[in-house]
Amino acid sequence: MLVLVGPTASGKTAVAMELARRLHGEIISADSRQIYKYLDIGTAKPTPEQCAEIPHHFVNLLTPDQDYNAGRFGEEGRRVIDTILARSRIPFVVGGSGLYVQSLIDGFFDGPGADPEFREILEERLRTDGLPALLEDLRRVDPLSAARIDPTKPRRIMRALEVYHKTGTPLSNHHAAPPPDITFKPLLFGLLWKRSELYARIDIRCGRMIDDGLLREAEELKRRGYPSTLNALNTVGYREAYSFLRGEIDREEMLRLFQRNSRRYAKRQLTWFRRDPRIRWIEMNGRNTAEETANCIEAAYRTPA
Repeated sequence: MLVLVGPTASGKTAVAMELARRLHGEIISADSRQIYKYLDIGTAKPTPEQCAEIPHHFVNLLTPDQDYNAGRFGEEGRRVIDTILARSRIPFVVGGSGLYVQSLIDGFFDGPGADPEFREILEERLRTDGLPALLEDLRRVDPLSAARIDPTKPRRIMRALEVYHKTGTPLSNHHAAPPPDITFKPLLFGLLWKRSELYARIDIRCGRMIDDGLLREAEELKRRGYPSTLNALNTVGYREAYSFLRGEIDREEMLRLFQRNSRRYAKRQLTWFRRDPRIRWIEMNGRNTAEETANCIEAAYRTPA
């Protein structure tokens, strides 16, 4: 099974399409936002034509008000991979959501379903007492998770508290459980650009997304009744578009923030993926085409280990 990762705007989709054509593959989107309907431009979702040419999985399955998580993706994705392999086709996992990729190929516990009532209690505590209070709550019941979780990520802290509330067992204990049985061998590749070149690509791409109608897409999401507070819309591009639509920033500031936050997101993606020694990095530049990059990956795939 092939896995292709990399930061936003690195060119994953074009390379994956070329590989899937050559190797009779099907693409599994490891993107935490492409699974949602109506989020097309801001997620760089594959086009209807691309989906018609190559089967895509985990694209356009849910509405933005539905919850989804990496644990569920891992479980469902492994079942999809088994069905693709049973058809004698090759699964191509493509995406930049590192947690989703890890859940799929390694497996990890993500806990029970959401508890809306308890989550409301946590949200209120966050508003009134602040993030340090939530973190202290977590230290009392699950000190290992409290030490591991990024203290600037309130949703992860609340999720750990929610798991303890619903199961009576710390999240860290669940994570220590044996991993699921993985029935496939992943071969991982990553697209790596020089930082300055990647950032230039990101800036151009953000401008193009706005020109292509990102604001109209955000307006349509609002019209359908999807507020910016939804987790699906708490993502780069849509946050800035909603701020513009509320009159909080002008168009120029929206673009500046969109570009800046996209660059920061790319940096976090690279930090995540560089921790995995299994990834074979392919150095990219403005001259190598998707076809040439696919040649490198195909050659490695066909070479016996």
